[in-house]
Amino acid sequence: MTKRLGWFLAGGLLVALLLAGVVSSFASSSPDGLDAAARQGCTFNADDEITGGTCMAQKEREHQLAGSPLADYGVRGLGDGALSTGVSGVLGVLVTFALGGGLFWLARRRPAGTTLARDRAEAEV
Repeated sequence: MTKRLGWFLAGGLLVALLLAGVVSSFASSSPDGLDAAARQGCTFNADDEITGGTCMAQKEREHQLAGSPLADYGVRGLGDGALSTGVSGVLGVLVTFALGGGLFWLARRRPAGTTLARDRAEAEV
């Protein structure tokens, strides 16, 4: 990897971490387009419970992983909502970057006639 590419990747990772860790706490709590479309046709009370009508949101069920540590865009156990969302975003960015980097490393082009075992043997010498 060239030095220039390394700086570019480090800069991109830093920007992604800042967006996930800081800007995510300012995200709107209003429903997005999918939620708004699923709620069309129903009426809701002050506690956001369906009180009448017919809509897709009536068929909504709890997700199987709702009890997991990173469910609902937060980290279970952290009391502060903004901190929980930020930490969850940072963890998501790091995991995604690690998986993507690993896949790119596995799929990288190698000169013809080389193998991973030969590359390792040459690196040890």
